[in-house]
Amino acid sequence: MIVPAGKPANLAKRKPDDKLGMASKAEGRKALDALRPKLADLQARLAAQAERGLLLVLQAMDAGGKDGVVRSVFTGVNPQGVRVTGFKVPAGREAQQDYLWRVHQACPSRGEIAIFNRSHYEDVLVVRVHDLVPEERWRKRYRHIREFERLLDDEGTEVVKVMLHISADEQRARFQERVDDPAKRWKFRAGDLEDRKRWDDFQAAYDEALSETSTAWAPWYVVPADRNWVRDVAVARILVHHLERIDPRYPEADPAIVGTKVV
Repeated sequence: MIVPAGKPANLAKRKPDDKLGMASKAEGRKALDALRPKLADLQARLAAQAERGLLLVLQAMDAGGKDGVVRSVFTGVNPQGVRVTGFKVPAGREAQQDYLWRVHQACPSRGEIAIFNRSHYEDVLVVRVHDLVPEERWRKRYRHIREFERLLDDEGTEVVKVMLHISADEQRARFQERVDDPAKRWKFRAGDLEDRKRWDDFQAAYDEALSETSTAWAPWYVVPADRNWVRDVAVARILVHHLERIDPRYPEADPAIVGTKVV
């Protein structure tokens, strides 16, 4: 799933419907059930130690499942230690600043997990496909982003980036489900269909962005996301791996209270 630093992402060769070696949805649910308490424990230790933070960047084509990951993978994790930011079109003061200004403010505090539902990568994806700024400008942003994420890592933030990789056929099915279901219809907008017409352009933009910005300090993972249960297990495994790499520990208790009897 990982995009090796300095290597092409090759999205066309990655299968959105890959089961990652799991035989069935039941097996996937069992795997996720085993991962959730590990994730909750690691998050609790991360918060207690308060020395490092973790940033999870979620990117996907429309209907790729970003909201579903947040709901499913983080079930059972203390919500006080997790913060989700969804980046919309910049407006007001945001639009008067450089494109990373608002992003830096939403990065995790020490001891916190921050989740970006879309991110600074929109400025080399949507901006590119819709020709919102000249190419010579958005191409410089690959370097900006690499160095911004290096800064975060150097200063104590574990940066984990996940692209939820779905197929065009699966997106069509999910869009139709949104149109047909009144409870989901609010998520659908006419612009989604316009972006769908530019599927190949978006895939090319993603392919280059991932290839240019997957680094040793902030790797990209391409997660097969046509099946929600595969997606959720994959993201949970990635998070547990990175939190175990941080290896957060509970702080030592104050010696003055050890053995104290509370009356």
